[in-house]
Amino acid sequence: MGKLTLAVITLNEEKNIERCIRSVPFASEIVVVDSGSTDATVEKAKALGAAVHQNKWPGYGAQKAFAASKASGDWILSLDADEWLSPELAEEIKAVVEGQDPGVFSMPRLSYFLGRPIRHGGWFPDRQTRLYSKGGAEWDPGESIHESLKAKSPVRKLREVLFHEPFASVKEQVDVNFKYAGLLAERKYAAGRRVKSPAWIALRTLVKFLENYVWKAGFMDGLPGFIIAFNSAQSYLVQLNEIHSRTLASK
Repeated sequence: MGKLTLAVITLNEEKNIERCIRSVPFASEIVVVDSGSTDATVEKAKALGAAVHQNKWPGYGAQKAFAASKASGDWILSLDADEWLSPELAEEIKAVVEGQDPGVFSMPRLSYFLGRPIRHGGWFPDRQTRLYSKGGAEWDPGESIHESLKAKSPVRKLREVLFHEPFASVKEQVDVNFKYAGLLAERKYAAGRRVKSPAWIALRTLVKFLENYVWKAGFMDGLPGFIIAFNSAQSYLVQLNEIHSRTLASK
């Protein structure tokens, strides 16, 4: 039977870390890489048997790579602290590990927002590549916004669901969206993106809302679906305005 290392990166995740770790009871090793939590994250992780390593935040990809470097298992399952396995996915992953067939696997991720599973608006199935045999994939250390796992063989698909609760409140979602909007604007501008017309910005913002709420059926998720679509459009507006400001300043 192969050995599985659960690798988790954390920062002030005392409300989530126990749920995450307990969802993988068959893990032979638990590696937690913390970037300076000031709450009880570290104590809770250690109480659950995790080996905790401190590492100043270098970006998502680099932190995931650091966590993987501490793993001794034949397989690595990389989770964020706000994610947890469904019982069905746990059994599916356990079967893969026991089969000792090296490879890289993705899984559908179902996110919860305001207590409701979000199945529309572009939020599902949201496949994440998180399970791989050691040496079969590596994290891109240059990815600072969203981590990217580079597989060395074709990625196979698991069927069962990974659960995710990214935001504890509407305010948290807005704050995170605005943070990423600025980072994405900076990246896109550096890559050559330019925005000159305020009218085009307004049109694209409206289209973004309609895309998520109507065309991708976000309305099927009730009020949470509307809030997600609205906040996504608002974040996109901030992103385009930032690129527009940089475009004007460069003249």
